[in-house]
Amino acid sequence: MKALSRLAQLLIVALLAVLAVMAISARPAAAQAMSFGFEDVARIAQQRAQEPHVPASSLLPAELQSLDYDGYRDIRFRPARSLWREAQLPFEAQFFHRGLYQRAPVRLHEITPEGARAIAYDGADYDFGRHAVQPQAWGDLGHAGFRIHFPLNTPQYKDELAVFLGASYFRALGAGQQYGLSARGLAIDTVGGSGEEFPRFTEFWLERPAPDARSVVLHALLDSPRATGAYRFEIVPGAETLVRVQARVFLRAGDRPIATLGIAPLTSMFFSGENQPRPGDFRPEVHDSDGLTVATGDGEWLWRPLQNPKQPTATSFAVQQLRGFGLMQRDRAFASYEDTEARYERRPSAWVRPLSDWGPGRVELLQLPTPDETHDNVAAYWVPAQLPPPGTPLDFSYEIAWQGDAQAQPPGSRVLQSRRGIGYTRLTPLERSGQVQYVLDFAGPALDALPPDAPVRAVVSADDNGRVLEQIAYPHPAGKRWRLTLRVQRLDPTRPVELRAFLQQDNHVLSETWSNIILPE
Repeated sequence: MKALSRLAQLLIVALLAVLAVMAISARPAAAQAMSFGFEDVARIAQQRAQEPHVPASSLLPAELQSLDYDGYRDIRFRPARSLWREAQLPFEAQFFHRGLYQRAPVRLHEITPEGARAIAYDGADYDFGRHAVQPQAWGDLGHAGFRIHFPLNTPQYKDELAVFLGASYFRALGAGQQYGLSARGLAIDTVGGSGEEFPRFTEFWLERPAPDARSVVLHALLDSPRATGAYRFEIVPGAETLVRVQARVFLRAGDRPIATLGIAPLTSMFFSGENQPRPGDFRPEVHDSDGLTVATGDGEWLWRPLQNPKQPTATSFAVQQLRGFGLMQRDRAFASYEDTEARYERRPSAWVRPLSDWGPGRVELLQLPTPDETHDNVAAYWVPAQLPPPGTPLDFSYEIAWQGDAQAQPPGSRVLQSRRGIGYTRLTPLERSGQVQYVLDFAGPALDALPPDAPVRAVVSADDNGRVLEQIAYPHPAGKRWRLTLRVQRLDPTRPVELRAFLQQDNHVLSETWSNIILPE
């Protein structure tokens, strides 16, 4: 009986093993592809952090080094050779060729149920246009970056959904949107250091999607002189495309400590706007973003209109707990821009929402002067109050929503427009020279239900360099909104003035806080 019992045990063990193999085989390809993932990239990043940084070589074949802007644009990826096209999967990937501004190589890999495989450079993937080149003699050049395609706007065509190209830059689109602002993996010493450091995504691993996949996952290795990092991106396309980010960053030991570590950095452009019109330009506004929104853990929402300053300007908002921040494109009407080519009304807003506890810190906003709309001059990011010592992981996760008409906004009411200027008045030239006037329009659910005679009060404050002369809140005659007019006397024109304003009824706050800075002359 003992021998029989032992045989029965062996049979049971064998049966369980067979069932386990069957279960593994029955898993979808996306689950099996997890043989390589975030933790593997994190181990590479941790090891790299213990080693000296080795800059990537930017050497290119002579035929590529001589190409100018137009010549480089002649090099096009052949769509028929897109990754995953032959398998007719819902997502496809196309690659960018190295050259001109994108000289450093990026290594690409595909994760399949069999594991990770390298995606080597193949000159046959590209149409070189009028250039007579011999790419087969170049060896494995690597790639400059890649883009993800998906039928975002119509089932008949795979639109460009997201692109990863240059340093740690990436951007994405929701339905009906056109590229505008960008995100980055990490920002180092954008403010406060001895010069900004631009970390790079040096390697990517793209997970092969399942035939019915509604999202695509990729992993990235980040490297720079003072930091390394592992990143996981899940891109979920839609009217509001979501990019969910999981990151683990390691700081390198060195003799130059990091002054400012920017988490979830956003980069955009503001050239002119309703608060800063440009004389001689037929377009009323020119910008990819018109303001910074910050939502705090205590329920306050802040709105800071962007500016094109005469000198670099950095401001920040200290927060104990962050609910979200974003560079937003609130003006969504064509009439706000009148630009038939750029279509700024289609540029997305990017709303960053932490998916983990980031602790105390600050949202920092950097604004640089720009002579035209071809230069990004705005950056916003989260700066943690404390940094880990070198080699200790800094983990954080967040979600970036690339939003169109439907945007993150306060539950009460928000600022619709912020205009600076003085109309007809009998002020003397001396009085006028020191005064600044703003006209703000607020709208939202908290104001919609109010009768015209509601006792709405404007709450306005200025720092010690400004004196509030007038603050009037009244219902807007053109629609369901309220207007706030305020005048401020600037005491020292060589110093900035910080302003805050919101609407209130009794002790109930009705609107977000308009937080603005009058820049020094």
